[in-house]
Amino acid sequence: MTQLYFITGNKGKFHEAAEKLRPYGYTVVQNDIGYPEIQAESLTDVVTWAVSDIQKRVNHAFMIEDAGLFIEPLKGFPGVYSKYVFFTIGLSGILRLLRSEENRKAVFRSVYAYSKPGRKTLVVTGECIGTIAKQQRGGHGFGYDPIFIPRNEEKTFGEMSMEEKNQFSHRAKALEKLIAALNKNK
Repeated sequence: MTQLYFITGNKGKFHEAAEKLRPYGYTVVQNDIGYPEIQAESLTDVVTWAVSDIQKRVNHAFMIEDAGLFIEPLKGFPGVYSKYVFFTIGLSGILRLLRSEENRKAVFRSVYAYSKPGRKTLVVTGECIGTIAKQQRGGHGFGYDPIFIPRNEEKTFGEMSMEEKNQFSHRAKALEKLIAALNKNK
């Protein structure tokens, strides 16, 4: 088993990554050293900035991830501000903003960055297209999971087991790209 250090304080993200990577021969180790999360135009900008900060303090390979929920009728809001919005207005606030909207299209995006001393940083993205539910459903997962329904599904991420969610999720898709790149560069 190959160890991958995941710099995150988010236990939900950590468990998703650990479950997804285990069958590929990777053991994920959580490292909650923290890093500044800049306000930027894109998730890629956020992780690129974070990698440069972490590289100054860590002398081993690591990965980080940032994700956002981009809601079409809200012109992409909350997007890169998803974490802040979640902790300020929460799921009920998002549902209030959409209460009179018929269009509930949304996309979850995830960007992973992998850094190894002496190598160029690897950045991969994944996304899951879906819709926002009319009400919160399910107690699984974290964050926006109880209101996000993947395309062609009826359950929210919050109603799915981790195994079910990892068949669709933006993080799982980004991790698959990361695994392919890591295996190619071995």
